[in-house]
Amino acid sequence: MGDYLAINKALRDERAPAHAASADYGFDRFIGDPDYLSGVVRFDRPRLGDLTGQRGVHLQCHIGTDTLSLTRLGARMTGVDFSSAALNQARRLAECTDTDIDFHEAEVYTAVDILGLEAFDLVYTGIGALCWLPEAALWARFVADLLRPGGRLFIREGHPMLWSLDETSKPRGSSTWTDPPAVPSGSIRRAGSSGSSSPGASSMGPSSGPPRWSTPPARALDFFATAQTRF
Repeated sequence: MGDYLAINKALRDERAPAHAASADYGFDRFIGDPDYLSGVVRFDRPRLGDLTGQRGVHLQCHIGTDTLSLTRLGARMTGVDFSSAALNQARRLAECTDTDIDFHEAEVYTAVDILGLEAFDLVYTGIGALCWLPEAALWARFVADLLRPGGRLFIREGHPMLWSLDETSKPRGSSTWTDPPAVPSGSIRRAGSSGSSSPGASSMGPSSGPPRWSTPPARALDFFATAQTRF
């Protein structure tokens, strides 16, 4: 096992029980309300379309809250994660909600060996998954192998730069900031365009004074890239 894998696995094993006990993941709400969905899947729902009867696999499923939510939308889900501690929590949640989900302990690059070629209509991966992987191109090849012809990959991910920002601290130096760092207005432009493509951004001329940030970090982290690709 490479160092990156051993370190990440130890981290995920350590975090799994704490995440399962956290109100943020809502185990009690899943158990108490058979219609409850994770916040991630509620956001994705309009983009996912009708999942009824589709066979799906959730790669890097962690403790299974999104996997369970996709099952509640009608998919027949399989979950894959390399953390045995996370899968223990995922299986416990599935048992407590009387939900049939097949969970497998595997590193994402070996999922095809366990699950088989062209076995799924949908490959789903949620927020904060790709940042843990060392090789995205290899990952994509295995995703393609998992999907039947005409199947689709659904991915929503945060930009690595946004993951690196600390909402609670202000930058060191002489500049003053009206908010913690997020997306600077006017900083993101398409090639050949003079206008800003940042949501809610305003122009920043040379006489504008200290940089001003129009989008607080909590909102900026909602500007995820969502993509669906058919194979």
